[in-house]
Amino acid sequence: MSQKGLVDIESVIRSIRGHRVILDVDLAGIYGVKTSALNQAVKRNADKFPEDFMFRLTREEFAALISQYVTSNKGRGGRHKQPNVFSEHGAVMAANVLRSSEAVRMSIFVVRAFIKMRELLSGRKELAEQLAALEKKLTERLDVHEVAIVDILQRIMTIIDPPPPPPVPPKPRIGF
Repeated sequence: MSQKGLVDIESVIRSIRGHRVILDVDLAGIYGVKTSALNQAVKRNADKFPEDFMFRLTREEFAALISQYVTSNKGRGGRHKQPNVFSEHGAVMAANVLRSSEAVRMSIFVVRAFIKMRELLSGRKELAEQLAALEKKLTERLDVHEVAIVDILQRIMTIIDPPPPPPVPPKPRIGF
């Protein structure tokens, strides 16, 4: 499989419930089997798929998925059941229960795609932490500079618009 295949796999990895997952239809396509065959194999081996390996989407999640990714529409002959989604470990387990050489071969690319995405996300986390530290440092410096700037601005305003002179006391009258 080419690098393009790896990119294609990355494009079907989604974030649902805070987990990186692949829809059953996408995983079946990658493994070269029908979605129904994949789900049937999973059903026959349910004990091998704990919730951190695979879970079924709720109606709300499925509706959001349809609107976000324009997946099949029930009104046009699409799915009637919410799809199963597979984590990285669930995708590997699915390849094992399918017992297809193509599925086992492709599972390597699926794992690599998950790993690449994990690396990208961890890099973003480190970058976010560095940016937060920099922001804190700049804010501390700005507090010090802000006081100086406010003082300078007040002095400039005094020069531009000086306060009115104090009232001059009346001169004493000369004479009687």
